[in-house]
Amino acid sequence: MIVVESALKPFRVMAYVVGCMLLALVAAMVLKYAFGNATPVAVVGPVHGFVYAVYLLTALNLGLKARWSWPYMLGVLLAGTIPFLSFVIERKVTQRVAEQAAAAPA
Repeated sequence: MIVVESALKPFRVMAYVVGCMLLALVAAMVLKYAFGNATPVAVVGPVHGFVYAVYLLTALNLGLKARWSWPYMLGVLLAGTIPFLSFVIERKVTQRVAEQAAAAPA
């Protein structure tokens, strides 16, 4: 179970970073479509894309080590595409891993 817990910290960090970057991207899109300023999207968009790819890798790593079902893992992977959802899912995943660690034999 130590292997799963070691994969949890990078996932938690990336979930917060992706959530913040997605909120920044939404704000940049508002600037683009409401005010005609496309520069913020041109800067934030690629950064969010890269950060989301790293999030996918960390979530996949954690899911494989924790032996999640594929539907659950897919839900966690998609959580980085909906504003605020990555924050909620991070809490649920942390709680699930803690419960798994408590239930595991010593």
